[in-house]
Amino acid sequence: MNYNVNEHGYYGDFGGAFIPEMLYPNVEELRQNYLQITSEESFQKEFHDLLKAYVGRPTPLYYAKRFSEKYSTKIYLKREDLCHTGAHKVNNTIGQILLAKRLGKHRIIAETGAGQHGVATATVCALMGLECIVYMGEVDIKRQAPNVARMKMLGATVVPAMSGSKTLKDATNEAIRDWINNPEDTHYIIGSVVGPHPYPDMVARFQSVISEEVQKQLMQLEYRNAPDYVVACVGGGSNAAGIYYHYLDDPKVGIIAVEAAGKGIDSGESAATSALGKIGIIHGSKTLLMQTGDGQITEPYSISAGLDYPGVGPMHAHLFASGRGEFISITDTDAMEAGLELCRLEGIIPAIETSHALAIFKERKFKPDDVIVINLSGRGDKDLNTYIDYFNL
Repeated sequence: MNYNVNEHGYYGDFGGAFIPEMLYPNVEELRQNYLQITSEESFQKEFHDLLKAYVGRPTPLYYAKRFSEKYSTKIYLKREDLCHTGAHKVNNTIGQILLAKRLGKHRIIAETGAGQHGVATATVCALMGLECIVYMGEVDIKRQAPNVARMKMLGATVVPAMSGSKTLKDATNEAIRDWINNPEDTHYIIGSVVGPHPYPDMVARFQSVISEEVQKQLMQLEYRNAPDYVVACVGGGSNAAGIYYHYLDDPKVGIIAVEAAGKGIDSGESAATSALGKIGIIHGSKTLLMQTGDGQITEPYSISAGLDYPGVGPMHAHLFASGRGEFISITDTDAMEAGLELCRLEGIIPAIETSHALAIFKERKFKPDDVIVINLSGRGDKDLNTYIDYFNL
């Protein structure tokens, strides 16, 4: 079975481009050009030069000795939190801004939940001198205030989304409306492996630098290029797509995706799409989606602003439906405890999104000689207020 996108933009039964007619020219322009442009030698050189000198790649693969000892297995952390801007998101925004420039676009729009993608987009727009508008749910603007300040310092205009749950889903809706109204000069930088084809594939390709590095680093550290398991948190799923990418077709590598159970899978306040989702269409893509019996999208919830999306990207829907991926749902409580545990054991404050992935060891046992690579997708600076409030620090 193939786990990458096919020529029609599908991962198995999931994917495609379900878009209004007015968006067709924008999406089709991308589809026709993205592979050719991104494979050009000049593009690859500029992309990798910026990843090295500006983003700070390669990021370390760190053996978490005390964390490993506690859970009696070998745990490595891929330190995407050490990227410029504090998360993996910048890998994709660098790639997409270079693509946008080659397509002649000079106005950039984006959506953001936790704010990390918004910051990464504002960063590359400042770097390239392009106008930047970021749509962000009003709820997320309040709980991610430091990232909002960063975006504004970088010159971006932050527009609150006031509809629905006022979170990531609604910010995406607003960004799509903007793109429909400004097709000629605007490129929409989607931050995750969601949306109409070619976005899921395009974002996954830009993020695949993560697993590409892991292969080389593991060879030096463990004399093998593949771990026994790769683990990542999944909302839309860009950090997960990046660390899975080069292992998708290697059946010896277990793929573990960790979703946000919120206050419990059956609590009515959750974002555990694999457990609660049914096939549906959101933001131009056929995927697994939390919805009511009559097909209305269910409002997701997670203490983590980056995981409260009601669906998953089509790659991840296919990994779940095919059985290639093992999906685990982690509650707010367990995620917060795991985040604090990493602080105390390793001196690393993780983003709350990442903390969900770190929490699996309480319920999922591994062998002592298993090599497990967790994508530490972001640092916890942006979440300090949530940590402070939760633990009464």
